[in-house]
Amino acid sequence: MTRGPSDGGQQGADALHGDMDATTAPHRIPPEMPQYGEANHVFELMQNMLEQLLIHQPKDPIPFMIDHLQRDNDYVPKIVILGPPASGKTTIAMWLGKHLNSNLLSVESLIAQEYSSLAADARRHYQKFQTLPNTLLVRLVQERLREEDCVRRGWILDGIPETREQALMIQTLGVSPRHVIVLSAPDTVLIERNLGKRIDPQTGEIYHTTFDWPPESEIQNRLIVPAGVSEGETARRLLEYHRDIVRILPSYPKILKVIPADQPCVDVFCQALTYVQTMHRSNAPFTPRVLLCGPMGSGKSLQAALLAQKYGLVNVCCGQLLKEAMADKSKYGEMIRPFFEKEMAVPDNIIMKVLRQRLDQQDCVERGWVLHGFPRDRDQACLMDGLGYKPNRVFFLNVPFDSIIERLTLRRTDPVTGERYHLMYKPPPTMEIQARLLQSPKDSEEQIKLRTDLFYRNSAELEEFYGRAITLNGDQDPYTVFEYIESGIINPLPKKVP
Repeated sequence: MTRGPSDGGQQGADALHGDMDATTAPHRIPPEMPQYGEANHVFELMQNMLEQLLIHQPKDPIPFMIDHLQRDNDYVPKIVILGPPASGKTTIAMWLGKHLNSNLLSVESLIAQEYSSLAADARRHYQKFQTLPNTLLVRLVQERLREEDCVRRGWILDGIPETREQALMIQTLGVSPRHVIVLSAPDTVLIERNLGKRIDPQTGEIYHTTFDWPPESEIQNRLIVPAGVSEGETARRLLEYHRDIVRILPSYPKILKVIPADQPCVDVFCQALTYVQTMHRSNAPFTPRVLLCGPMGSGKSLQAALLAQKYGLVNVCCGQLLKEAMADKSKYGEMIRPFFEKEMAVPDNIIMKVLRQRLDQQDCVERGWVLHGFPRDRDQACLMDGLGYKPNRVFFLNVPFDSIIERLTLRRTDPVTGERYHLMYKPPPTMEIQARLLQSPKDSEEQIKLRTDLFYRNSAELEEFYGRAITLNGDQDPYTVFEYIESGIINPLPKKVP
């Protein structure tokens, strides 16, 4: 492409943008900045606030944002539970409401509100037609969600929305659930289950003549058969539900979980609770700083290599760093040499100087890192933490001692080629090579036991220091272990229940 004289201004503009381009002049962002953003969820905070601004479009955004921040309710439950008749959705919704200390909202509870003229209109309409117009139901939901207890403690919608039209109207108003649960079971099971349903008129609790009969005779005597549980009525309602649910589900593509309801109610509840307590993957920029802990032979080096290969993280092996520093004959190398020659442990402060020099380099700051071999105890972890090197994902790889022995005592090295073999997993190709293989003194059973015992003596305190660490079974296929580690990195850490 040729340029004419008039292209000079464009060339100047291109040069200016080139100076600002991160690929030609990378900005040196201090490590503390992304750490602060991640620790305080700054990105998610701004994203939530922007969503609310666009939904509500207040005339004066500043007071609105201040009010939003003061509410501090970005993570309260916002749950929708859907399911066919007799699937147990109301029971699961009630249990979740009690466990999460949140508000349960159903058509019945919405029209029963005493101090709402809208609810009074809805009651009259419901008594006459046994149903509510979409607009009226959605206005009731909107009115209820604006009340202080729903704002502060969140909400659980039981069986709402009932149709796609309701789902779209609710979304248009800015009512956005974080988790949607759909219970599912065969129609034959649901019809049978519905025939045995009984309701306590005093508490609203639902029981069943076969699966959940109350032991107290007083409760048994006051239970009543609810309306609409006959076989024909249930079949009609199921047909209506199936017609509507397939049109509702596309409204919630990324926050939907289907749970089989044809299992004990407690199991359904446990699965539902686990799901609603998970945080969805954040869109926030995230620089992984991964720490892998485990005894020798637990597979830390392999997992670090896999992470570095797939995610471009800098693989930081502490032992290798010390060897490289000594080989470079740097000032730190000269400090390390006497300890290596006498086979003594290098002091923590020297290790930390070498490690700090590596973690401060631009590739570690920009791409993130995966560290293994340090820290090995709480004191080293405190030293690293005090200098600002805080991993945001910590994994402990637990492997039984017998497996470690099998992995390490059978390792061999070819002194001629330097090739490494394992007598069980990667045997040498010829008898000639096998005859000259050597075993490292560090791979003797006695040495392995000493180092493994030392790791597990310190691991409890180390796990306590890294309170949000994830413990994994390292005694399985390495690619299975990698999948667990990968999931722990790309997904938000689960919240600790106080």
